[in-house]
Parts: sequence; C-alpha cells; structure tokens
Amino acid sequence: MSDILEFRHLKYIVAVAEEANFTRAAERLFLAQPSLSKQIKDLEDVIGFPIFIRSRDGARITPGGQMMIQYAQEALLARTQMVAIARAVNNGELPALRLGFSSFINPNLLECFRDSYSRLFPGCRIYLSGGDPATILMRLKQGTLDGAFLPMPVDGADWAVLQVSRDPYVVCMRADDPLASEPEVSIAELAHRLKIFRDPETHQSAHQRLMAMLISAGINPEVSCSAATPADIQWMIRAGYGLALVDRTAVPDAGLTTRPISGTEWTSDTAFVHHKQADHLALPFAVQFLQQMRKGRGGKSAVSKREDLQLRLSLPA
Repeated sequence: MSDILEFRHLKYIVAVAEEANFTRAAERLFLAQPSLSKQIKDLEDVIGFPIFIRSRDGARITPGGQMMIQYAQEALLARTQMVAIARAVNNGELPALRLGFSSFINPNLLECFRDSYSRLFPGCRIYLSGGDPATILMRLKQGTLDGAFLPMPVDGADWAVLQVSRDPYVVCMRADDPLASEPEVSIAELAHRLKIFRDPETHQSAHQRLMAMLISAGINPEVSCSAATPADIQWMIRAGYGLALVDRTAVPDAGLTTRPISGTEWTSDTAFVHHKQADHLALPFAVQFLQQMRKGRGGKSAVSKREDLQLRLSLPA
C-alpha cells in the first residue's frame, strides 16, 4: 500500500475532486488525460474501492473516496507548511513565537513546550508574555501575540482552542489549620470557609464556570477576597482570610498545604489558544505537538518537568 500511494497520487485525486472532471484535472496537472485516468484506476484497484464514479458529466466522489480526498488535502497542506517553515529556519527567517500565558497555568506545561520547540527549531526564539486572560485575549486579537496558554473556558468564535491539560482542584490552607490533619476535606467542611478566588474581572467565563460548579455541589460561595496571581492567593491564605481552590500541580509556600476534596471531580483545565486568523508558520506544528502530548497523557495532568517529550510530527514523506 505504501508503495502505491505516492505523493503524486494525492495531487491527482485532489485535482480531480476539485475539478469534478478528469479532463480539466489533467490540463491543470499538465498530464495527458488517459495517463491520469489510468494512474487513478491503478490506485483504486490496489486499495480495493473506487475513489470516483465516472460519468459523461464528470467525476463524483464516493463515500470512501471522500475520506481519501480529505487525507490528501491535509497531507498536501502539511507538506507545504513543512517546506515553508524548514526554509524559514534554514534562512534564519522564522520570526520569534510570541507566547502569552496566565500565571494560573502549570509552569511545567510551558517549560515542556518551550524545550520541545527549541529542539525542533534550533536557534528560533520564543518571547513569553504573562498577564491576565482578558488582556492576553485582546493581544491575540490585535496580533501582538501568536498563541497563549490560558485557563478554560475560552469563549468566542474568533478562537481556536485546544485543551492540553486537566488537573484536579485541591483546597489550599494553612499548615496549622485543623483541616490539615485530615487526609481529605469534605464539601461540608469547605462550604463556609472558601472565600478566596481569582479576580472575576480577569476571566469572567472561568469564574462563572467555577461558581456554577460550586453551587451544583451545594456551596453558596462568598467571594470576599479576589486575587490577580497565585502569589496573592497564597498570601491571603497565610494571612487567615480563608481557604482557596488551587490545582493539584500548584506548589504551596512554606506554612501552607493542600488537601484533596472528597467526592468531587472538580478540575482546572488549561488550553492552548490562538486566533483563527493567526499566520505564524510554527503554529500548525505547535498545535500538532500539543495534540500528541495530550493524547499521550490522556488529557489529564499537565506534564512533569522531568518528562522528555519530543515533537514527533506525522508529516507525509
């Protein structure tokens, strides 16, 4: 199969599909029509089903052929992207990838991505820019950032959103808190002490999701303290203003500790986000790496800093 399905076949079947006619496709490809017809017929004989139904009116794609056409179109696009970015890397013309991030994401995820990017594109730079999600989304829309790692959800038709990790929420408290003596905290114990939250104005959709999650569990949350950064949250906890939810990957400061919450499946989800009109050459490769990374982790916890994840790109030969 691999010997018969060559790159030229991909170009041929896409041309016929787009022209819906063998003669016009042959003219577009600068081939004789009988030669084009024979090569596609030979391919159909090998794969065991017709890609096209021929008629006097032209060529119609079969259901199985539609899958072949979709694969061919994606493979041709991937090859074009690969050649363009390889040329840019070779000529030292690949622009820096401007990457935004929220301080509430797992930094190990960002470090893994940065290390893998550097291995694939040696000498190509990444410019990092932290900020609150609202500001980062505005910069993505303005084109001053190419992509970003942000807490979910990310709403809006402008965005391509790929979930890359899912980390369980735990409750963060002082180490001398009576609850710290227990292996886990119940929802009832949490209900009246959960008072410290991320600033709702920085990411309203994420705040609304969290509130809905708590209310569905019977907690009527009192947002008496709001924080712009994880450091602010931990300072408020140390100062005795209440408890807070943090994701399991967060490292508590000295004097603080975390405990799981019994009977819940609450998670903090992270996505890679870019504007649908973003045109940085490396974006398709970044998205492909993240898709493979998520598949390898089952969409669960963000990667450990010690894990050596490589970019394995399934590009056509």
